[in-house]
Amino acid sequence: MSPSKTPAEILDIDGVEVRISNPDKVVFPEPGLTKLNLVRYYLAVADGALRGAGGRPMVLKRFPKGIDAEAFFQKRVPENHPVFIDTATLRYASGTSAEEAVIRDAAGLAWVVNLGCLDLNPHPVRAEDLEHPDELRVDLDPMPGVDWSQIVDVAYVAQEVLDDVGLVGWPKTSGSRGLHILVRIAPQWSYRDVRLAAETLAREVENRAPGLATARWWKEERGESVFVDFNQNAKDRTVASAYSIRPLPDARVSTPLAWDEVRSARPEQFTVQTVPGRFADVGDPHAGIDDAVGALDGLLALAAELGPAEKPPRGGNGQGGDGSGRRQSVMPLIEVARTKTKPEALAALDEWKSRHSDVVPSLHPADVLVDGMRGSSSLWYRVRVNLQHVPEAERPPQEELIAHYDPWAGKVWPGRPGS
Repeated sequence: MSPSKTPAEILDIDGVEVRISNPDKVVFPEPGLTKLNLVRYYLAVADGALRGAGGRPMVLKRFPKGIDAEAFFQKRVPENHPVFIDTATLRYASGTSAEEAVIRDAAGLAWVVNLGCLDLNPHPVRAEDLEHPDELRVDLDPMPGVDWSQIVDVAYVAQEVLDDVGLVGWPKTSGSRGLHILVRIAPQWSYRDVRLAAETLAREVENRAPGLATARWWKEERGESVFVDFNQNAKDRTVASAYSIRPLPDARVSTPLAWDEVRSARPEQFTVQTVPGRFADVGDPHAGIDDAVGALDGLLALAAELGPAEKPPRGGNGQGGDGSGRRQSVMPLIEVARTKTKPEALAALDEWKSRHSDVVPSLHPADVLVDGMRGSSSLWYRVRVNLQHVPEAERPPQEELIAHYDPWAGKVWPGRPGS
C-alpha cells in the first residue's frame, strides 16, 4: 500500500459490506471533504438519490484524480463488480452496446462513490424496459450573461406549458448554474417520441417567452437567453440526477425543490454540507414523483400543430463546418482552439483576447463560447468567438488554432472520414 493512502474502511450498509478504499483521500480541498465524507453524504440522502437513480442503468463518471482533473466516462460496469450491483445491456444507434451498472440500494451508492464517481448519471429508462423512457427531462441551460431570475421565469413558463398538456414537472437545481425539471411519463413511447415531445415543449416555451428562452440548436444564435435543452432526451444522453454531487469547489448538490421555493432558492445554498440537514428536516420535495405519471399525447399533438422544427446536426463528432455535410452557421464565428482540458481552453481564449484586445470591448458575454464536447470517454473543449457585435471591417479573420487537440486521434469507426 502506498504510504499516502489510509487503510480501507469496511462499512456495513443494511447488512451489506462495502469496502471504501483510501477513505481519507481529500476530494474537495476547499471544504476539506474526503471520500468517506461523500459516501456518508449519499447514505444520508439515499432515499432521494435512489428515487432519481435507482433501478436505472447509469454511466459511471469517474474522477480518479480529483475534481481538478477531467473525469472519464465508463459505460461498461467493471468486471469485478459485487453481487449487489445489477447490470443492463444498452444498445446504441452506432451499433455498439454496453453492460452498464444498475444500483438499487444504499450499498450501491457507496460502491459508485468508492469508484471515484461524484454525480450519478442514469439513463431515463428502467432496467426492465430499456427502449421506453419513463422520464422526460427539461434542462434549462443559461447562456453567459443570464442571471438566476431569468432562469426562474423560464422555469415557471415551462411549468405552465406542462400543466396545459396534463403533465407534472418536478424542479431541481442542476448543481451548476441552471435548473432541471423532471417529468414522469408512462413507459409507452420510444426515445424518438420522447425527444420530439421535449423539443415541442422547448419550442412552446420559446413561443411564450421570446427573448427569455430559446429552443435554437445553434449556440451562437441563442443570445443571452435560457436554452431549453431538449436533446438531453436523446438515447445516449444522461444528466446528473437528484442529490448528485457536482464537481465544483464548494461541493454543490443538484437539489430537488418545491415550486414555491424556486424563486428564492440559489444553487450555491445546496452543498454536501447543507443538504443532509435539509433532507432530515423537510424530506424529499420529489417524494411524490412516481405517483405523478403522465402521458405525452398533449405534447405530441402540439408537435403536429407546430410543424417540423429545424433539423439538428447529423453525425457524431460535433465539430461542424468540416466537410461532413453539416449546416454552416449564419453567424460570423471563428474558432480559437480545441483542447483536452478546460484550463487549457481558457488559457487559449486569454491568448486570443490579448492578440485582439481592440475587439474585446465589443463582445457580449454570450459571444464567447467555451463548450465541453463529449469525446469517446471524456470531455474535450472547443473555444469559439461570435463576432456579431464587432463591426464587419474590424473583425479578425479565422487564424490557425491556438491549440488543436484531436479527441479522435487513433480511433477508428465505420464511416469516419479517412477510415
